Amino acid sequence: MVENFLAGTAALFGDPFTVAIFVFGVIGGMLFGAIPGVSMLTLAAILLPFTADLEPAQGVMLFAVIYCTGTYGGAITAILFNIPGAPENAPTAFDGYPMTRKGQSGKAVGAAVLCSAIGGVASALVMMAATEPLANWAIRNIGPPEIFALVFFGLAVASSVGGRTIWKGWMSVLLGLLIATIGQDPVGGINRYNFGFTDLAAGIAFVPAILGFFAVSEIFIQAEKKATGKFDAPKVGMSFPSAMELWMHKFAVLRSILVGFFCGILPGIGATLAAFMGYGEAVRWSKNKEEFGTGKLEGVISSETANNAATGAAMIPLLALGLPGGALTAMMVAVFQMHDLEPGPLVFYNSPELIWIVFAAMFYANLSILFIGLIETKTILYLLKIPFQFLAPLILLLATIGAYISRGLVLDVMVMFGAGIIGFLLRRTGYSIPGIVLGLILGKIGEQNFAQGMQMVHYDLGTYFSRPICTILIAAGALTLATGVYRAFASPTNKA
Repeated sequence: MVENFLAGTAALFGDPFTVAIFVFGVIGGMLFGAIPGVSMLTLAAILLPFTADLEPAQGVMLFAVIYCTGTYGGAITAILFNIPGAPENAPTAFDGYPMTRKGQSGKAVGAAVLCSAIGGVASALVMMAATEPLANWAIRNIGPPEIFALVFFGLAVASSVGGRTIWKGWMSVLLGLLIATIGQDPVGGINRYNFGFTDLAAGIAFVPAILGFFAVSEIFIQAEKKATGKFDAPKVGMSFPSAMELWMHKFAVLRSILVGFFCGILPGIGATLAAFMGYGEAVRWSKNKEEFGTGKLEGVISSETANNAATGAAMIPLLALGLPGGALTAMMVAVFQMHDLEPGPLVFYNSPELIWIVFAAMFYANLSILFIGLIETKTILYLLKIPFQFLAPLILLLATIGAYISRGLVLDVMVMFGAGIIGFLLRRTGYSIPGIVLGLILGKIGEQNFAQGMQMVHYDLGTYFSRPICTILIAAGALTLATGVYRAFASPTNKA
């Protein structure tokens, strides 16, 4: 492995043109990842036709680098402005933005930079060491029933996040699940709750909904405070987390690496579920669950470690089995095909130099996050010094462009403002915005995999419990639910 890695490193840095492509991918991924609605997928789609003129290794490497740095990029706007650059950065905003309101923006961004790099590097190392056996294990043991069980477990944890009481947390999750049912059902293609709007047949897109619930509702909240004289401008903080603070969260980092890697290796799941599961596990294992959502450093650490830990893992099913793990890895399949290559087991034997230059590039791209991210942080933090009356219209304009550009639909802009109004009203009454977003995102994934799983087991629900991983996850989810209900009845503050 070491010899192959050094050979990949030499191939990467031995050619100035390849180095230029690498640097372009690192910076481009970070920039596009930080712009809401645009995301790294937009950059990848724009670049796809041009990769036909590159060497196969250069083309695949470029997409792999964009994937690593783009997954991190959205954390900056999530923390500073409550605008996640992409769905996989949404959990980062749960605690990152409250930290900014408390003057700890530097600490939150510093933790995101460091933990994204740690998660990505760890994932790249495991990817290099165990791509083929891990892919074989996943394809034999993980199917739609296991993914549904994983989502069920995630939803069971979601009620603990952000709500004033557990009941309001659950109502928030159920509202998110209800929103997730809008659009065609995954089995019969029957329209649900589209109210005559053809565009709603495809369902509520994640990006405008997230922009509305987070960014627009936040603008409304701060505007109300400004009007009533209660506005408190965010404090610009440059204090990065200390080594002791990071050491205190070592178990959260390790847990999130495992969770992120596990989610990343599942075809079709990727970094979004990894981020939510990493955050959810941090809540589940914490002795102070009620502190999450109020500006807890562990929340930022968990989600950012997990989503970058998924990037290397997502390459495993692609390279070992030819199965893309998400939208961007699906574009990589197109890059392979443009060069008359097929991703899969044979690529290790037919094109080992391509594999190892990609592995080396992902390793160094994650290291680059550490250095470029810290420089970027010191620059972008000063945006918080812009007065609210100037900053708010800029954020609304940026969010509107982001909502529209993702699909080119005016409906998405309407959804964004609708979600903003609903989010504003629900936040004032103690309901959980993170819970709604968790329900929306996990609900769609869960329904899709439940339907596929039921077809797979010939509609015998009992078969789910004959699969060990599925049984363990469902049992853990049921236990979490029972514990939450017990705590709700036992604690007077949770009965409201």
